[in-house]
Amino acid sequence: MTATEDILSVPTERRAALEEVARRLSAARRVVLTTHVGADGDGTGSQVAIACWLRSQKVEVTIVNPTPFPDTLRFLLPDSDLVAELGGGRAEKALNDMDVALVLDTSEANRVAPLMDWLVPEKTIVVDHHPAGPTVVGDLRVQDTTAAAAGELVFDLITLAGGEWSHEMALGVYVAIVSDTGSFRFSNTTHRTHAIAGRMLEHGVDPESVFQKLFATAPRRKIELLREALATLDTDDELGLAWMVVPFEIGERLGATSEDFDGLIEHARSLQGTRIALLLREVSPGETKVSFRSSGDADVNRLARAFGGGGHAKAAGAMIRASGEESLRQVLAEVRKQE
Repeated sequence: MTATEDILSVPTERRAALEEVARRLSAARRVVLTTHVGADGDGTGSQVAIACWLRSQKVEVTIVNPTPFPDTLRFLLPDSDLVAELGGGRAEKALNDMDVALVLDTSEANRVAPLMDWLVPEKTIVVDHHPAGPTVVGDLRVQDTTAAAAGELVFDLITLAGGEWSHEMALGVYVAIVSDTGSFRFSNTTHRTHAIAGRMLEHGVDPESVFQKLFATAPRRKIELLREALATLDTDDELGLAWMVVPFEIGERLGATSEDFDGLIEHARSLQGTRIALLLREVSPGETKVSFRSSGDADVNRLARAFGGGGHAKAAGAMIRASGEESLRQVLAEVRKQE
């Protein structure tokens, strides 16, 4: 066994559970795949990789997410029929007829709340790399926080199943890992992460094409949104905080989508001396989505959980039923309390 083959071997501690997941999925006739609200590259990339593997096993598969599949990630889809948007007849039929539901990149009930009527424990499986929250779904869970992304666990699952890697499967895993490691810049990046990405390149993934689609193409409204957000940039040098607050009317005026907000928080995090960066986005009058990022030893997962959210130590989120400014006041008070 070469050094690369050794690092790509499925870790012993997750092997048995993933083998059981693969067995239950391949034995099903109809599978629904879902992920958390506000699906990202890890969730959707993992979904597409699993969907293409299941199709190769002659399993009928449909992606049904609690919020719409992001337009910016539709390049992952081998065909548009793979996705059924919640609220439509195809989605309802898929949910009613499924043998198994696979929840990817989250295990928390509040993150898949619109689907909870269908996610009965005996039919629901979770593959996730986040810490478990207070309320989890499914009777079979692979929840491994040592994985860099859900996409790493999906790589292991498909590897154990012994299937042939198609280009679409490799693209899904690659995008999942690139997304959740910040293009291999974050501390969850490992030797194994790079090795998996390298293996996906061997299966035909073009990294320059992925970069262009994920990071180097933006509608004008996204640049205008960045300008508006930067105008609100503020700091607390004593606490090492930087934040931006985007009122509801700005998003409405620009016609901004959820995807347009992706990456904005990195401008706050990049400020010298920043330990915690915040992006507060009013999603409706009186309701604010808060994104948390850590550049140091601060645990923003702990901070987010104080508001009913969650995530990782270095990246988390929460919804607060208050205006952007009031949400900021509450978050700043919680930061001071936890210091």
